[in-house]
Amino acid sequence: MHATEHAMSGCGMTISDQLARHARTIPDEVALRFQHISRTYRDLDERVTRLANALRLRGVEPGQRIAVMGFNGLEVVESYLASARLGAICVPVNFRFVADEVAYALDDSGAVAAVVDSAMAETMAKARAQVSAVETCLVLGEDPRAAGPGAESYERVLRDASTEHVEIAVDERGPAFIMYTSGTTGRPKGAVLTHHNLLMHAFSSMAHLGTAADDRVWMAAAPLFHIAGLSGMLPTLLLGGRTVVMPSGRFDPAETVDLLERERVSSVFFVPAQWQAICSVPDIAERDLSALRRISWGAAPASTTLLRTMIDTFPQAEVITSFGQTECSPVTTTLRGEDAIRKIGSIGTPMLNVEVRVVDDDMNDVSRGEVGEIVYRGPTVMKEYWNKPAETAEVFAGGWFHSGDLVRQDSDGYFYVVDRKKDMIISGGENIYCAEVEDVLAGHPKVGDVALIGVPSERWGETPLAVIAAHDPSDPPGAGEIDAWCRQHLAGYKRPRQVALVPELPRNPSGKVLKTELRSEHAAGNLPVE
Repeated sequence: MHATEHAMSGCGMTISDQLARHARTIPDEVALRFQHISRTYRDLDERVTRLANALRLRGVEPGQRIAVMGFNGLEVVESYLASARLGAICVPVNFRFVADEVAYALDDSGAVAAVVDSAMAETMAKARAQVSAVETCLVLGEDPRAAGPGAESYERVLRDASTEHVEIAVDERGPAFIMYTSGTTGRPKGAVLTHHNLLMHAFSSMAHLGTAADDRVWMAAAPLFHIAGLSGMLPTLLLGGRTVVMPSGRFDPAETVDLLERERVSSVFFVPAQWQAICSVPDIAERDLSALRRISWGAAPASTTLLRTMIDTFPQAEVITSFGQTECSPVTTTLRGEDAIRKIGSIGTPMLNVEVRVVDDDMNDVSRGEVGEIVYRGPTVMKEYWNKPAETAEVFAGGWFHSGDLVRQDSDGYFYVVDRKKDMIISGGENIYCAEVEDVLAGHPKVGDVALIGVPSERWGETPLAVIAAHDPSDPPGAGEIDAWCRQHLAGYKRPRQVALVPELPRNPSGKVLKTELRSEHAAGNLPVE
């Protein structure tokens, strides 16, 4: 290796470089906690080095893609950091995906390696059978053979790997992650986020929200395959704080409060339905949650009643509304503190380093109070959609990133969303893009025409309902048939929870389905599938 390369690697600005610095300066501080297991910065750095060396030994080179599919845990974080250390590109995969969806992510990204939880090993094996490029597969847990040919034990591989420092100069302007975000026209698109994107988002968050010494314990409650899970923990990593990783699975508000109290968590993000459940825990007023300094919410609307309850329950904490999207690393605007009630319904004002305009279809600025599309520019906006030059050119038309969100700005400069992002359902904080689900449903032999809409749900905010016109009216599909079809082809959270059968779908003169009309007509489906 040339001396210049050695010097460059020492000057790096990736999350891996930040970890290495903390391992030298605060080696015994706890970096990660998960279910009573701690990783100090020294321990974490060594394991990341071992993993990076193991992957490198198996032929993974800078710029190649590594898929990571696992429940929240220490190994997922290690895999992200090892990918950065190698100069590879990490591809987080939703652990709810079925084999077809996993195979698409592997194939589209061109992944050559994968890290997978043993609980998803069989799904990964089925996906790998459809995609030939994934030669290296490391399995978390027992019996790696379930993940397909050549799969190996993650822990055994780490144990046998070298601890010699990985000397690879990684370009901070280069891709770090491909985050798949379901598209409005069918298959998901891979948003390419660079090291610089994520670091600038973290720095902007710290500058915008503050870096108090008593606010350095972050609870990673969102799934780590989500941009909220990935990006949310980076400020804490950069500050040398402690990230408490919350297990995946059924959300239990009482256990969550126990964790917040035991770990002295200072910052956390939940969706409104989770905050509602947390605030309803019977003895919450008696619990010692004085460490909480910042409580954030987003991904779905919150009522004034809930916000007041949050303020009353956590009087010492600042309530923050977060708004944005994967392609922007993700937060673009925030509503802070005292504005939570005063500007209820607003998504706030732009975060530091996020430049914003509200424009018409011709990219002309609209006047305050008028509705237009909010477009963004700045160092946190993604590089491109992976291998999709046409879609990239479209979304960056006019030199600004087009969000698809229609907003208005009030006289004080606060933004309000007036229409949902293109055609999207938000269920329990998960984004469900209708075109993807409609595409799957349209493949059912008994379905002639279909539209997916969101209907109100007390538990999830809203859930998907499929409005279907049968291919043969005398032989319409049953709810069970539709559900079985969806179970085969879609992650569980995307499956329609109700089905409504109609003679035909309402369309405008240009053939577009009138979903507003469908939403007013089908507040509840006539064939529940739950």
